[in-house]
Amino acid sequence: MADARFRAAARAYVVYGLVYLVGGLYLVAHGVGVMGASTPGATTRAVVRWGLVGLIPLVVVPWLLSRRWSWLGGWISRRAFAWLLAALLAVRALKVGEAAVRSAGAVAAPWGGEITFRAGALVFLVVTLTALVFVVRAALPGREGDG
Repeated sequence: MADARFRAAARAYVVYGLVYLVGGLYLVAHGVGVMGASTPGATTRAVVRWGLVGLIPLVVVPWLLSRRWSWLGGWISRRAFAWLLAALLAVRALKVGEAAVRSAGAVAAPWGGEITFRAGALVFLVVTLTALVFVVRAALPGREGDG
């Protein structure tokens, strides 16, 4: 039962990671940095570098969530990892929510027109909160020996 919850959390994190990776690379490619700050012209090299860095958590985190493991006699386990991840996702949700409230401006949409930073931040917020729900659900204790 818990394995299914952890696998679901891993899948949710993959979706979260893909949305952030694609969205982040799109923004970097358009000269938008952290919290909407402008960055000098992004080179293809910078986009590739950030793309490769973004692949690390996209692969490692779901792998750690989907497999049973523990270190130090069970003191550090995938359940403890899930709680740490949940805390980090909660902080991310707060920051993205703050960006949704305070952001102004827009970036060119791939299909034409513009995407406002507020609308983009709201999409990122929904994805983050969804991943957070799945990770917390996995981290909650269940039956004996399920973590």
